[in-house]
Amino acid sequence: MHLLNADLHCHSTRSDGSLSPTELAHRAHAGGVRLWSLTDHDELGGQAEARAAARALGMAYVTGVEMSVTFAGETVHILGFDFDEHHPALVAGLAALRAGRTQRAIDMGASLAQAGIPGAYEGAVAYAANPELVSRTHFARFLVDNGHCASIHEVFQRFLKEGKPGFVPHRWAGLGEAMGWIRAAGGVTVIAHPARYKFTPTEEMALFEDFTGHGGTGVEVTCGSHFPDEVTRYAKMAGEYGLLASRGSDFHAPGESRVELGGLPDLPGAANPVWTLWASRLTSMGLSDSSALVA
Repeated sequence: MHLLNADLHCHSTRSDGSLSPTELAHRAHAGGVRLWSLTDHDELGGQAEARAAARALGMAYVTGVEMSVTFAGETVHILGFDFDEHHPALVAGLAALRAGRTQRAIDMGASLAQAGIPGAYEGAVAYAANPELVSRTHFARFLVDNGHCASIHEVFQRFLKEGKPGFVPHRWAGLGEAMGWIRAAGGVTVIAHPARYKFTPTEEMALFEDFTGHGGTGVEVTCGSHFPDEVTRYAKMAGEYGLLASRGSDFHAPGESRVELGGLPDLPGAANPVWTLWASRLTSMGLSDSSALVA
């Protein structure tokens, strides 16, 4: 079961991805994924479609979401898995996060207008299937397609990172608060792509300690933005903090994402996968034998 091709991090048109939940399910299945989760930003609207598509293709599925929290002045993403998507506390909490995203997007548009790029907010909205979730990625697609930058990477470097014209800071939910919504809904939590955060060693230690103190379950060890040395590092930290290891491509769109759905290397051998929590469910689907393994 350790070598199960699990992809537990990707985004659909319900947040900042370019494919529908059904299209993502088919792409994941074509990539050899056997256990899948759709983890849209602060949004559960794609869960029913994703689950139905996964089941039709014979993939195991767990509910998923990627929540934005503020910790030590930095935006940190927390993945939630295997929860009741209709739980009132979770639904209300995510609605509040989406409301904050709308105001931030409006402010980003105003900031870009001052930098000589008018109409950026309206342009970004046109790229967002869900108007409650206009994100930096939508702004980036608008700026590339309208000739302001050659690539999404250039957009983030020139406009959307801290200190640049289109960057707007925002305070999200607290770490314990957001984790509490997932726990109340019966789910488990995982720190997403930890290498992306610009923390000092002391701040990173505080994040892991607070996360485990609030009942956190795992850390994303193998993901689309981690280099091999980072995979090794966070596998070690998972062991040190008693956390399970997760694996996810963070796929957003063809041609934009560094790794395809299902295309990640396996977790390091010493890592204890988060999907061991769902072992009985996977076994019942025949996913514990060699047919579920990646060569």
